Amino acid sequence: MIARQGRPRQAALGFVYAAILMNVVSMGVTAPVIPVLIKTLAHADDAGAAKIAGVFGAAWAVMQFIFAPIFGSLSDRFGRRPVLLVSMFGLALDYVIMALAPSIVWLFVGRIISGITSSSSSAAGAYVADVSTEENRARNFGRFQAAASAGIILGPALGGLVGDLDPRAPFWVASALSFANGLYGLFVVPESLSPERRMPFHWTRANPVGAFKLLGRPALVGLAFLPFFTQFAGMAFNSVFQFYTHYRFGWGPKEVGVLLMVLGGGNMVVQSFLSGESARRLGERGAILVGLALGSAGFALLGLAPTVPMFWAGMGVCILGNISFASTQSLMSKRVGVDEQGQLQGALTIFLGVTGFFGPILFTRVFAWSIGPGRAFELPGLSLLLGAALIAAAFLTAIFVAKPQGEAAPAPAS
Repeated sequence: MIARQGRPRQAALGFVYAAILMNVVSMGVTAPVIPVLIKTLAHADDAGAAKIAGVFGAAWAVMQFIFAPIFGSLSDRFGRRPVLLVSMFGLALDYVIMALAPSIVWLFVGRIISGITSSSSSAAGAYVADVSTEENRARNFGRFQAAASAGIILGPALGGLVGDLDPRAPFWVASALSFANGLYGLFVVPESLSPERRMPFHWTRANPVGAFKLLGRPALVGLAFLPFFTQFAGMAFNSVFQFYTHYRFGWGPKEVGVLLMVLGGGNMVVQSFLSGESARRLGERGAILVGLALGSAGFALLGLAPTVPMFWAGMGVCILGNISFASTQSLMSKRVGVDEQGQLQGALTIFLGVTGFFGPILFTRVFAWSIGPGRAFELPGLSLLLGAALIAAAFLTAIFVAKPQGEAAPAPAS
C-alpha cells in the first residue's frame, strides 16, 4: 500500500485541477481563432489554411506523445510540483509567443511549445494519487477528469468569445490564467512526493516504448485495456456524431452546440460527484462494471435510435457510464509504487492517445460505408454500435481483471 504524507490538501488539489484544466484549455482555446490567424499570417485561402491547421494539430499531438512519459518520469525523480510549475509558467510564456507571433513560423513554434508544456497531465495525475487516501481516491480522480471536461468546454468558448474582439486576445487571457495558477502553485501548493520516495530518472522509462513496459505488468495489462476500449469507443462518437445527427435527424450547428454543452456539463457532474459516490457504495470493481454496462447500453441506444428522444435517452445513459473511468484509474494507481505514479500516468496518456490516431480514420470510413450505395440495409449508427461492442469487450475483461486491492501486488521498481 502506498504511504501518504498526510491528509490531502484541498488547496493542492485545486491547483492540480486548475493545471489539468489549463492543459486542456490550451488545446481548444485556439480552435475558433486559429483559422483566421493562419489565413492572415500565411496569406492562405480556406483550403490552404485547413491543411496548415492539420499540421499544427498533428504536431501538438506528437509533442504530447513524446513528452507525457518524460514529464511523468521527471515528476517521479524531482517531485510533482516542479514539473507542474514549469508547465504553468511555460504555458503562460507560450501564449505570449503566440499572441505576438509575427509569422506563421512563430505561430507553429508556439503550438509546438504548447504541446510540450501541456504534457504535464501525467505529473498532475500522479499528484492526485499521492495525496489521495483509499477512501477518496476514486472521487479525486473523478474530479480530475471533470477538470479536463471543463477544459474541453471552456477552451473553445474562451477562444470564441474573446476572439470575437481580437483573434489574438484569447492567448493573452489564457496566458494570464496560466501565470496566475503558476503563482498560486509557487507560493501555496506543497510538494506531494518526499525525497526518500523518488526514483532515479532513466531514459528507458521516459520514452513511449519504456512507458508501455510498465503497462505490460500482469497486475496492470488487463486494467489498461478498460480505458483503452472505452476511449476507442468514444472516438466512434466524436468522429461521426455531427454527420450522424445531421443524416438521421437533420441537426445543424445549433442542435450540435446544445448536444456538446449537455455532454460536457453532464460529464462534469458525473465525474465530480457520482464517480466517488458510486465507488463508495458499490466498490471500485462494482462501479467499473456498472459504468461499462451503462456505457455499452448507451452506445447501442445511440446507434439504433429512430427518434430524437431515444437518442437523448442514449446520451444520458452514456454520460452515467462515465463513473467507470475514475475507479479504473484508482485501481491502477494502487498497483504501482509511489515512485512510479508519474510513469503510470504518462504511459496511460500515450496508450490512450493511440485511439486518437486510428479512431477517426476507422469510424468515419465505417460511417461512410454504412450509408453508401449498394448496401443491403442502411445502418447509419454502425460506428456507434461498434463502440457499444468495444465497451462490452471492456465489461467482459473487467469481470476478470478488476480485482479488489490486495489481489494483485505492485511489482518492485526497477
